[in-house]
Amino acid sequence: MYTATHAQRPPDGDAVARPEGQATTRADVAYRTLKTKVLRGEFPVDARLVESRLAATLEVSRTPVREALRRLAGEGLIEPHPDGGFRPCLPDVEVMRELYEVRATLELQAIGRPARLGLRHDETALRALHDRWQSLADGPLPEPDPGFVLVDESFHVALAFASGNRVLVELLQQVNERLRLVRMQDFLTEERIAATIAEHLVIVRAVLDGDLVAAEAAFSAHHSVSMAVVEERCLEALRRMMSRSRS
Repeated sequence: MYTATHAQRPPDGDAVARPEGQATTRADVAYRTLKTKVLRGEFPVDARLVESRLAATLEVSRTPVREALRRLAGEGLIEPHPDGGFRPCLPDVEVMRELYEVRATLELQAIGRPARLGLRHDETALRALHDRWQSLADGPLPEPDPGFVLVDESFHVALAFASGNRVLVELLQQVNERLRLVRMQDFLTEERIAATIAEHLVIVRAVLDGDLVAAEAAFSAHHSVSMAVVEERCLEALRRMMSRSRS
């Protein structure tokens, strides 16, 4: 959660969205480079992100930088600077914790709901979900990319969809939208991508086996680790921004 709010359209729960493709234009390169720098706190808190300076640093013209800044502002990662240009938005760790709490409540409800009502999860949806994530595990590991957050969201939305409560799915999508900016921090290393894929498979297999106690335990562990990683990276980004601002 950043101090600037931005809501994007959530991914389709029945489709595994792919992260942002390989950069093919100078604007893509500028966008991906600046996005990673902002997420990692590589700009001081009071930094003025202006086209001319960034263009010189990235060794591109001002046009791709202008497009990159427009996209980052649209995502809520940067905001207008009072003196012109843009500045990084600061992550709000306390709001992030509260949203993670709501997200866990919704997802645990989705896992346990069918059994409480004497029903079963949609097995067809679950098997399709399992197969999609197994293909990610079997294929080349996706490269670290903040955009992988959309792939991750698609898993959780699809799992909730299999519980049969559409309102719950809509609420989860809304929470995901508000968390998306900070949760990008969770997908900056190969280790976290691999762990996410493996943990998702454990969760969906437990639900398919009807072992909802194991599924809830696996989800809770997965959720706690993700929140801890995101919180630490947000705090580290803040420390880095503050340090660079003082220096």
